[in-house]
Amino acid sequence: MPKRNDLEQKALHYVVNTGYQGVLQSDLWRELSASSREGSRVSIKLEEKGLIRREKELQDGRWTYRLYPKRLPASIETIVDCPCLLCPDNARCDPTTTISPKNCQRLTDWILGLGNKNQTQTTPETLSESSIPEDDSLAEGLDT
Repeated sequence: MPKRNDLEQKALHYVVNTGYQGVLQSDLWRELSASSREGSRVSIKLEEKGLIRREKELQDGRWTYRLYPKRLPASIETIVDCPCLLCPDNARCDPTTTISPKNCQRLTDWILGLGNKNQTQTTPETLSESSIPEDDSLAEGLDT
């Protein structure tokens, strides 16, 4: 039987890799070759640490939980459509000049569009940094 911390680490990485759609708790334990009892304990522990969110769901006539990551690692896809990358005024753009991110309509529209897209995929609470412990050793491994 693997150590609990190893199982927690593997479970957390698997949940994070599922992204916004999450994973059924029962599917996760099958993937990790763990018992449902071990799986329940690990998911509760990760939830208590603020690393995942569990939502009760009826699946094939049985109740289970869908597990969602509280935060996702950064990736290039998060900024690939940023208008600043191809902006002709990029070299002159500075917060202290007239060409500034403070009054750029293209940047404002892009940021608002990101907010709208994320609201359809997740709730604001899902990505709340304030609910995630900053010094947790499990959270540190997400950025690698």
